[in-house]
Amino acid sequence: MLTSLHIKNFKAWKDTGSIRLAPLTVIFGANSSGKSSLGHLLLALKQTALSVDRKRPLHLGDENALIDLGTFTECLHKHDLKNDLCFKLGWQIPGKQLEIRDPLSHTKFVGDELQLAVTLMADAKEQPRVNRLVYRLRHDEATTLSVVYARDEKNKLEIHSEQYKLVRNMGRGWPLDEPDKFYRISDQSRARFQNAEFLSDFALRTEAALSSVYYLGPLREHPKRIYSWSGETPESVGQKGEFSVAAILAASAQERRLNRGPKRPQARFDEFIAQWLKDLGIINSFTVKAVAEGRKEYEVLVKVHPTSSEVKITDVGFGVSQVLPALVQAFYCPPNSTIWMEQPEIHLHPQVQAELADVFISATQARENGKARNVQLIVESHSEHFLNRLQRRVAEGTVSSEDVAVYFCHRAGSTTKLELLQLNMYGEIENWPENFFGDEMADIAGRTLAAMQRKRERSKQSGT
Repeated sequence: MLTSLHIKNFKAWKDTGSIRLAPLTVIFGANSSGKSSLGHLLLALKQTALSVDRKRPLHLGDENALIDLGTFTECLHKHDLKNDLCFKLGWQIPGKQLEIRDPLSHTKFVGDELQLAVTLMADAKEQPRVNRLVYRLRHDEATTLSVVYARDEKNKLEIHSEQYKLVRNMGRGWPLDEPDKFYRISDQSRARFQNAEFLSDFALRTEAALSSVYYLGPLREHPKRIYSWSGETPESVGQKGEFSVAAILAASAQERRLNRGPKRPQARFDEFIAQWLKDLGIINSFTVKAVAEGRKEYEVLVKVHPTSSEVKITDVGFGVSQVLPALVQAFYCPPNSTIWMEQPEIHLHPQVQAELADVFISATQARENGKARNVQLIVESHSEHFLNRLQRRVAEGTVSSEDVAVYFCHRAGSTTKLELLQLNMYGEIENWPENFFGDEMADIAGRTLAAMQRKRERSKQSGT
């Protein structure tokens, strides 16, 4: 689970400030205010970690990538090559604490959180180059071990740590290499020292954290009359939800069983999703059936009312097919995953938008085969109804205010500001921003004045 994010000089963001990422993090804001850029950077980091090209510090994307950010210049704030792109990412280490032991001094360092801070600068060819790379292993909010890999005044790469004494191997005085990608100290550089192998553990933990990030975009695929599935297990529902039905079939075939929290009844994956759709009030029943035995073609059948006929998903309202990927992704992804969603409420009735908050709260608390899934959701939304329900659940104690973070993103001249909304244990926002969901009072006042004016005009006309 990601715990923090801090970005400087990326697109609209001069400086986001430190962003606390809770199990359920919601980001509101006007269109084109920069909300999506935060997730886009995470996707760029993930595709860099997955890339086979170790010498490319940052994979900005192409037509086959998760995200295409264009050139490095286009990524920089105000397209100024004098700006360094900086980011700091923190995440909890799943399972046991990470333990680092110096084989020479036998000193031990432990931590349950890892942070990576990177500074990228433009080289002579306007391509990104790592200027500084810092790892911090933390425990109970205190750093137990930090390692800095950076350029000195002569542009020479050096590595040092205040807590860990790195000892050089005799006869291996070669200079340090450029890092592999943006986060990995190369094998050649580590071989210069007798006790630097722990740095590969940091790199592996970084790759695992980024591989656990999944993204669902705001535009989902249209429903189909027939879906094809030949037994594969998709990694996710896809950025447009194109693999949602395949994910349902795969999870059900694997006998995955989930519940909505401790001491709640378990259900097979397809039944679990169907029950949520029913509880949302969208439809009455939902099933995925093979067209014929032994075939790889499937159809999605729904009932909108207990007494109505069963029809294909293409023959009901568009909202069903648009919310289905959000539901499936929230519960399908592996444990300890982070899911970034854009506008999951799109095409949904206001009441269903509110109910969606309950789905996401449940997703952060759900258990699979008796074990907590520890899934994190980061949601971009425009829905006031979603926020109202979230506030209500905090007030009711269904979810702790500590497990929720709400942000408001707004433009301030040529830059973008991110404001943390102070949500207390009673579900109240203590620093409600101006024009958060538009100027509602101005609309009410304007409507009232217009109505009074028209009444006066009609009164004059009737009196003549």
